[in-house]
Amino acid sequence: MEDNYLIVGSGLFGSTCAYEIAKNGLKVKIIEKRNHIGGNIYTEEIKGIQVHKYGAHIFHTRMKNVWDYVNQFADFNNYINSPIANYNGEIYNMPFNMNTFNKLWGVITPDQAKKKIEEQKKSLNLNGSPKNLEEQALSLVGPDVYKKLVKGYTEKQWGQSATVLPAFIIRRLPVRFTYDNNYFNDPYQGIPIGGYTQIVEKMLDNKLIDVETGVDFFDNKDEYLNSDCKIIYTGMIDQFFDYKLGELEYRSLRFDTKIKDTDNYQGNAVVNYTDAETPYTRIIEHKHFEFGNGNKNKTVITYEYPQTWHRGDEPYYPINNRRNKDLYMKYVELSKTEAPNVIFGGRLGQYRYYNMDQTIMSALQVIRKEFGE
Repeated sequence: MEDNYLIVGSGLFGSTCAYEIAKNGLKVKIIEKRNHIGGNIYTEEIKGIQVHKYGAHIFHTRMKNVWDYVNQFADFNNYINSPIANYNGEIYNMPFNMNTFNKLWGVITPDQAKKKIEEQKKSLNLNGSPKNLEEQALSLVGPDVYKKLVKGYTEKQWGQSATVLPAFIIRRLPVRFTYDNNYFNDPYQGIPIGGYTQIVEKMLDNKLIDVETGVDFFDNKDEYLNSDCKIIYTGMIDQFFDYKLGELEYRSLRFDTKIKDTDNYQGNAVVNYTDAETPYTRIIEHKHFEFGNGNKNKTVITYEYPQTWHRGDEPYYPINNRRNKDLYMKYVELSKTEAPNVIFGGRLGQYRYYNMDQTIMSALQVIRKEFGE
């Protein structure tokens, strides 16, 4: 039986599509250039600890239907993301909340914190709408918080000055006048017990789904495009078209994972290093995602180093400035004429910063459109 669909990439978008297509009785082939399935949510057990190989992934959503959907494939614990920030040895709670403000200024009540921020903002003489990330951050929390908890981290993360980064980047970070260290506002949050890889394994466990790892789409691109199957492509849209309109910009990461001979290295799953001098943005201690689960007297930590993306590097974050948005839309228009039988999806195919719940929802929307549901 011929394949009905070819899916390029076995990450969450591609795997969700494959699962739903097979449910409709059609045959799917997935090709994956890495030597494992799961894309960036891949987890691997090391010393009894589920290690997030491509950066920390905390599932969170306000969409109950998506929460119910992903819970088909794994049981989730009740992990709450509460990162801390290390600024030159000073420890602060994230996101910005009353614990942060108390440590900075000694304020105790929300009114005291708001008054302090307003006093700081008045001294800056900010006028009009914020034109860049620096102005946005200063208008939200004033210079003390900006200097210690925003500027260094953000400029490392994006490799650009905060004065040229768009204002909307910092709007994702909540500011609270409560003593609440929960990073997310979403009502559903957790980590799958036993890691994320099992989710994709269960999605792809169907006789109608054939998976091949270590296969690069671009080694046989013309052959795939000339086949009769419909293609769902989850890689970089500009690479698909051989960068003919120009390169989209991405931010890459380098991970340095180490096994430590201690039961507890840093006391928290996520510690952000917000000074400019520390070369990495954060250290992840994976066992804290599962409340200390793992071998006694062993722990696994990962340093994350942001990097400028070059061809051949793994792209992790799209850089959503005006130039890239305009170029992406040109590729979308090109796809309508040059690749009408290809669906572009996921963070790279749609050049969009998707959380995991948004990735699942986007895939389900594609399938609904395909099958008229």
